Amino acid sequence: MTAWQIALTVCGSFAALLLLALFIWFSNNSIVKTQYVLSFPWIKGAVKILQISDLHGKNFGRDNCRLIELAAKERPDVIAVTGDIIHKYTPKNVETAIKAISSLSAIAPVVYISGNHEMRGMGYRFLKKELAEAGATVLDNSCAEVAGVTFAGLNGASNKNGAVFNLSADTSDKILLAHMPHHINRYAEAGYPLVLSGHAHGGQWRIFGRGIYAPGQGLFPRLTSGVRTVKNTKLVISRGLGNSKFPLRLFNRPEAVIITLTEEH
Repeated sequence: MTAWQIALTVCGSFAALLLLALFIWFSNNSIVKTQYVLSFPWIKGAVKILQISDLHGKNFGRDNCRLIELAAKERPDVIAVTGDIIHKYTPKNVETAIKAISSLSAIAPVVYISGNHEMRGMGYRFLKKELAEAGATVLDNSCAEVAGVTFAGLNGASNKNGAVFNLSADTSDKILLAHMPHHINRYAEAGYPLVLSGHAHGGQWRIFGRGIYAPGQGLFPRLTSGVRTVKNTKLVISRGLGNSKFPLRLFNRPEAVIITLTEEH
């Protein structure tokens, strides 16, 4: 090879690596909005929910400014945080979670459930207290009415075992927040018309619109994204925002889900 050819090869390789790095950064740091409109007979008027899941201590800009800006522009009636807001109990992770909840609760009421990561170690009872002080309504195997809608929430330990406690005598007009989507049959049996979940991270890498791996489901998981229906239950699965053990997403941008609930006529 001539010196000119070597120089072209080196420049071409550098450009390819730079483009790959930019693509990976974009795939892991650029939030995409996914919108759904769902109708139910028990909704009066319209209710807009912003679902945030699996932040895993990640920051989108300083103090999550890009995430907060997205939430402010959407002007939701309620923000539902469906677990794994932290990755580990470190001061940095906890600080990120508290700041995010504090900023989000200044935009709209926040309902929160824990995921499996909050259940690791002994720190959840302290984190739960701090999240409540930051403005979140923490649903710990309990119910609460927010923005005219009743939300029920399973904590991460209960959800890990697939348990669906009798959170209410009547589930037919309540939204269940449950971190893990693969227990959908149990949620349907309990009679919840709408369930919001996360946990699967969209399958981490998505090829032809299908995830490669999800915890609790293994290879080529079935429940990683979108809206699924089992019996009379609709399950909304967020692909989440952050990463867990595996640090990279491919063809699977961080996702914020906007759900508009309308009255069924």
